[in-house]
Amino acid sequence: LVPEHPCVSPVSNQVFERRLIEKYIAENGVDPINGQPLSEEQLIDIKVSHPIRPKAPSATSIPAILKSLQDEWDAVMLHSFTLRQQLQTTRQELSHALYQHDAACRVIARLTKEVTAAREALATLKPQAGLIAPQATPASQTAAGAGGEAMEVSEQVGMTPEIIQKLQDKATVLTTERKKRGKTVPEDLIRAEDLGKFRQVASHGLHSASIPGIISLDLCPTDTNKVLTGGADKNVVVFDRREEQIVATLKGHTKKVSSVIYHPAQSVVFSASPDSTIRVWSVTGGNCVQVIRAHEASVTGLSLHATGDYLLSSSEDQYWAFSDIQTGRVLTKVTDETAGCALTCAQFHPDGLIFGTGTADSQIKIWDLKERTNVANFPGHSGPVTSIAFSENGYYLATGAQDSSLKLWDLRKLKNFKTITLDNNYEVKSLVFDQSGTYLAVGGSDIRVYICKQWSEVLNFSDHSGLVTGVAFGEHAQFLASTGMDRSLKFYSL
Repeated sequence: LVPEHPCVSPVSNQVFERRLIEKYIAENGVDPINGQPLSEEQLIDIKVSHPIRPKAPSATSIPAILKSLQDEWDAVMLHSFTLRQQLQTTRQELSHALYQHDAACRVIARLTKEVTAAREALATLKPQAGLIAPQATPASQTAAGAGGEAMEVSEQVGMTPEIIQKLQDKATVLTTERKKRGKTVPEDLIRAEDLGKFRQVASHGLHSASIPGIISLDLCPTDTNKVLTGGADKNVVVFDRREEQIVATLKGHTKKVSSVIYHPAQSVVFSASPDSTIRVWSVTGGNCVQVIRAHEASVTGLSLHATGDYLLSSSEDQYWAFSDIQTGRVLTKVTDETAGCALTCAQFHPDGLIFGTGTADSQIKIWDLKERTNVANFPGHSGPVTSIAFSENGYYLATGAQDSSLKLWDLRKLKNFKTITLDNNYEVKSLVFDQSGTYLAVGGSDIRVYICKQWSEVLNFSDHSGLVTGVAFGEHAQFLASTGMDRSLKFYSL
């Protein structure tokens, strides 16, 4: 056998296992080979590398070697099998973890959506709650704005003498201003011969390309470089003409945006939709600050009162509504029981004391806001009225319907004094007078501009590949803007 700790005896020069020789010396005190005296101190250690034990004699035969190789192979195979099992288990655990992660992500997304919806609902409730609470002393008032019979209550409460006085005062100021203005044409107003030289100068693709179409257009009256559009993609877009870029995209409507209005004095815009809501948006905040639920059906028309505090809306539910934009409350809601017909558009007269609505049965109705009564009707069109526009001079009303014609009415004599027959199947979608009341623009199958009084055509553009849905004049008619179902916003000028 190979010793574990070898040492040599200097007496006999033999190699011993230290453990055994020490034991022998302790008992006998002599060298076991020649019997001469020997002590532990005399032993000399031998330094060797760690010895390899020889195999047992039984393992040196070929069958034994084969058996040991077989055992080692079996051990390796068993180890490989165990590793594979562990890998399979780990894979299953990983796939379970991934499924759980996926499910957790879905739950988080759903909860985020619900939180956003709840926040929106809260934002719309807050201003109303704050305003209704202090005024809730009369029992009748709590029912206001609930719809149906409650609306009758709302009408009694809504139009307070203070509001009526405010409307009257504003109208007096506006009428006086108009009489002064009416005597002279603004110096900066573009001349008819220059207007005839207008060409397309810019075109911008706005809104979603997958749901194409811009349905409504408005320019800010005090800064006509601020453009507002409503699209078939349910979004409202604020665009800066000078910077040529989108300022804000406002999302919240659940259906297309049929009407938009830019507030003249505040960074606020309004939009209406077939989802039966009117929304008030902050341009700077990029969020919805108020939802006015004045109607039970599609909202078809929207017009801002000259005070900038009230909104007129018309709807397929046959009612027109007058709402306060600060509180989101409906002040009054009226229908013409005798007609029983959906309203298709609405527009305030420049003074703000009367307004017009178009109906689905081709009537134009003029209403007195203070008395909430229908004071005049203009029959003559056939097909639903698509657009109406009051001239800034306060005397003319232009109307368009699905009969390919344009009618002009004199509000002093209450009669139709001019009918412009357009081409067959011409669709009138938008009518607008410029701020001086000198020009009238028509948008539909194409764009046409007429000069008032002569009613002769000075411009005709057919640059849009789809139907033109909106036209608007820039300040002093220095440029013209248009939108169409080809989702483009175009500008025309010299």
